Amino acid sequence: MPLKLRHLEVFNALYEAGSVSNAAQRLNLTQPAVSIALGNLEDELGFRLFHRNRGFFAPTGEALRLRGEISQGLMSLSRIEQRADEIRQGWAAGLRIATNGTLSMHFLPKIIAEFQQGHPGTHVELRVHSSRQIADWTASGQIDIGLIDTPVPVAGLESRVFAMECLCIMQENDPLVAEEVITPEHLAGRGLIGVNGDHATDRQLKTLMHEAGKPLRYRAFSYYYAIARQFVAAGGGLAIIDPINARADLGDGLTWRPFAPRIRHETAMITARDHPPAQSGAQMEALIAERLAPFTLTA
Repeated sequence: MPLKLRHLEVFNALYEAGSVSNAAQRLNLTQPAVSIALGNLEDELGFRLFHRNRGFFAPTGEALRLRGEISQGLMSLSRIEQRADEIRQGWAAGLRIATNGTLSMHFLPKIIAEFQQGHPGTHVELRVHSSRQIADWTASGQIDIGLIDTPVPVAGLESRVFAMECLCIMQENDPLVAEEVITPEHLAGRGLIGVNGDHATDRQLKTLMHEAGKPLRYRAFSYYYAIARQFVAAGGGLAIIDPINARADLGDGLTWRPFAPRIRHETAMITARDHPPAQSGAQMEALIAERLAPFTLTA
């Protein structure tokens, strides 16, 4: 069953825009052209993709099940076009780095800028995605260096683990600033910002609070340490996060204290075993490891 790229683009635009007129505007097509393309796609597939109601298009159950595959397919084509453009512009020797978020805001941008001062001709692409997706990309050679949470979920990768001690962050006027070390007893009754409820940091904290016999109350979940810091800065409570984001000098009125018993965050730097990075990639690995060293536990 031959599917045309234009048909998939029309499906995607209709799914996101909800009407033929909006989809046509997005794609720079006429409304009849969008309607014809949708009809041809539905004929090829053998089922309807949208419920029509007074000009509004709502996806059918079949469309919902197709959406993920079509989105991924269009993204893959976009990456091919991007890669071809890089090759045309002489960027084929660039570096592709991906991280799951921990190092994306307050670490890697500075490292990349520092690296490019010594390698002004090297193009660097930084992607942010889930640890599993980054591991898949790295194993297949689509990413040169990945930085993810442990454990490493894909075989065929070389990895170097950096273990860090998480810290408790709070506003500078919080009563806990008077404490040298924060313990589970200090957190009892306080609103906390978690990662996602099942992150390694959350699981460790839940265990420690249970062992101390203290209640744990989450106020919100952030999915990124850097966003957890934003919550706390806005008056959202307290958070246990990695030391890189905790100690970043952002002028946002936050400070940090050690937390005991220790909660660990582990970042793995991964590369493909069968696709070793070029010289510039090895130099970037070394720079990342050097800059991570001050935050890493020695024992």
